[in-house]
Amino acid sequence: MKYGAEQLHFRKGLELLIEFAASTFILASLFIPSSHALAVQNVKEAIVKIYTIRNKPNYYNPWTMTGPSSSTGSGSIIEGKRIITNAHVVSNQTFVQVRRYGEFKRYQAKVLNVSHEVDLAILTVEDKGFFDGVRPLKFGRLPLPQDEVLVYGFPLGGDTLSITKGVMSRIEHQMYAHSGGHFLAGQLDAAINPGNSGGPVMVKNRIVGVVMQTITKAENIGYMVPTPIISHFLEDIKDGRYDGFPSIGVVFQGMENEDLKLKYSMGEKSTGVLVIKVLKDSPSDGRLRAGDILVSVDGHKIGDDGTVEFRPKERTSMSYYIQARQIGEKLKLGVFRDGKEKVLTLELSRPMQKDMLVPFEHYDSMPSYYIYGGLVFSPLSKNYLKTWGHNWYNAAPKELVALLRTNLPSTQGEQVVLIVKVLAADVNKGYHNVTNWIISEVNGKKIWNLKELIEAVEGGVKDTYVEFKSIRGATIVLDNKKVNKSHDRILRTYRIKEGRSGDLAPH
Repeated sequence: MKYGAEQLHFRKGLELLIEFAASTFILASLFIPSSHALAVQNVKEAIVKIYTIRNKPNYYNPWTMTGPSSSTGSGSIIEGKRIITNAHVVSNQTFVQVRRYGEFKRYQAKVLNVSHEVDLAILTVEDKGFFDGVRPLKFGRLPLPQDEVLVYGFPLGGDTLSITKGVMSRIEHQMYAHSGGHFLAGQLDAAINPGNSGGPVMVKNRIVGVVMQTITKAENIGYMVPTPIISHFLEDIKDGRYDGFPSIGVVFQGMENEDLKLKYSMGEKSTGVLVIKVLKDSPSDGRLRAGDILVSVDGHKIGDDGTVEFRPKERTSMSYYIQARQIGEKLKLGVFRDGKEKVLTLELSRPMQKDMLVPFEHYDSMPSYYIYGGLVFSPLSKNYLKTWGHNWYNAAPKELVALLRTNLPSTQGEQVVLIVKVLAADVNKGYHNVTNWIISEVNGKKIWNLKELIEAVEGGVKDTYVEFKSIRGATIVLDNKKVNKSHDRILRTYRIKEGRSGDLAPH
């Protein structure tokens, strides 16, 4: 088709106009945020950097502190004007501040709730302006292996927000470094560094976990607290008090050996674990007994290795279904006994900390101690063992570390009572080198914890002598009258304010 000059000029002008309009639309579209970009921006707005000043107790000199230190971590804003982070980010805190993404101002924060056993904490800021304009993050489902995840936080290496991408590798029970407890954890390969702790792990802009730890000698192996554990924690603290995770109070072993199964008349297709000890005063005391075989928990079949299937083809510890319950709830156990299978219902009446002779590490509190005649008594704890440094497991006294292998109390309230050290004085001459003695008796009476030791010492004030016997049979004898005369002088000499910790003060 031919065009006249005027028509040609008109057509070219129209084509230029259309081309300009199209390019303008393209450029304009670059500046219109997509829904995904807006969602990511909303996530960023809810990320905070946490600044903590902490002061740890000194477990070797239990009346003193180690001195203040500082650290940083990450957290995220959730509903209720709250911030979720790790317990270890704020443990032993004396002062906490938070700063929102992209801002310079720090706000003073306070700790509302803590679970040291699963390394979670909830903070808030009393200045409500801190939360203005923030959309609280929501929680998502437990992720699947190979799900793509984003980790938000403020790791070392800079001061601005860092976002790293990775893949969820697996989900199973792991040891939580902060407490030493075993709980469900998610492993991911996103880059995680100091400062990331407490930050959210996100899938489709929803929190699926909270970053907690890494394996330092491995490449890109990090762990998060997953949503089932987070949900349990948030449900637990709804009444303002943290109760913890329940335990049924049994020790068991796997039954992968065929002869072992035959001994207990287990069928070829039957699976389960053998109960070898029931802890006194536990939910299982009087209900289960040694020789019982646990075959199911809440209707879920237990494997010979003590694992259960929590999703198709995914297995983890049978504790999964126990730890899904709250303290005070009921749990059904399938039990094989005397050739018959039965179902027992247990009331989960106590937390798992009660199952341990040497408990989870303590935080946010001073250690218990008692001084008599310059002898410093204190219960054994992992905090005390860690005074031997990072290599404490090999460096601490073997006799004390060995107690962690079984770590089961013989009776409720039992402690391992130590003479930590002796504050040298005339009254204790000859005993100055005594350290790390495990005390079993006072004046011939068996003692089970530090309170019983104090009662035995102070209840026998009419006695001329007080005799302390170690589990090895070694003996320390002190003159009670001489001890009473020297008590205040020893405290003044060593600049100790009180001869016992506040939790042991007489009523």
